[in-house]
Amino acid sequence: MIYLNGQFMPVEKAQVSVLDRGFIFGDGVYEVIPVYGRKAFRLAEHLRRLQHSLDGIRLANPHNNAEWTRIIGQLIAYHPGEDQYLYLHITRGVAERDHAFPNPPVAPTVFMLGKPLRTPPLERIKNGIACITATDNRWLRCDIKAISLLPNVLLRQLAIDAGCAETILLRDDQWLTEGAASNIFVVRDGTLLAPPKDHLMLPGITYDVILEIAAANHIPYQVRRISKAEVCAADELLLTSSTKEVLAVTRLDGKPVGAGIPGAMFSKMHQLYQTFKRDVMRHHD
Repeated sequence: MIYLNGQFMPVEKAQVSVLDRGFIFGDGVYEVIPVYGRKAFRLAEHLRRLQHSLDGIRLANPHNNAEWTRIIGQLIAYHPGEDQYLYLHITRGVAERDHAFPNPPVAPTVFMLGKPLRTPPLERIKNGIACITATDNRWLRCDIKAISLLPNVLLRQLAIDAGCAETILLRDDQWLTEGAASNIFVVRDGTLLAPPKDHLMLPGITYDVILEIAAANHIPYQVRRISKAEVCAADELLLTSSTKEVLAVTRLDGKPVGAGIPGAMFSKMHQLYQTFKRDVMRHHD
């Protein structure tokens, strides 16, 4: 079951006009919300990020927070899994093809999909993953969770073509931003380094969780610009997202990261993340 413009229906029956501006221009935003124990995790933060994205493209929010909470609760109830992830997709709506916003405005298209939330395979947790680096050639508003993800698609495909799991992005070929579909942390001399949340990267909710875990457990961390040289000389690299949780990057551009196996910081952060998931994510208000 999916939600489309006020109705719940089987996905096979969902229809969207070919003149929808999301289809024509990629004119819209999205949000991904993990669900643990049949409750949306940090819903207020996700709705705040959704509002930031909508504001960034000058599109009025079709629902207030109470309405979103009700609709999201209904979608969760339609699916049996305790742990799920929800995909929200809002476009500017259906209008004749013209780059300018429709005037007067048209009704936005609102789509939501729920699917089981699957944890990373044990093999990836035990052995880590391989990544490549590439120049971050995306636009300058990466803080907007825009549905026009073609640059991310092409950058991620570079990794797949190379037999790797993810592409780590370097702005101006100098500064770490994020992965094509993840956040990246660097470990140097026992300190966790995180790139700053600015207009060049998506403000990840899991990114916040990692830094909260570090602070709560007295793990040294810094939020600052991270150079390409620091990425390439890292003792460890960690990849995070709501669906990938925490993974170790053990090979980068064909070379081992550190000893080429998941390191001490990964082992600690992975264990602490699982504890956080058990004690907080599944027991939040």
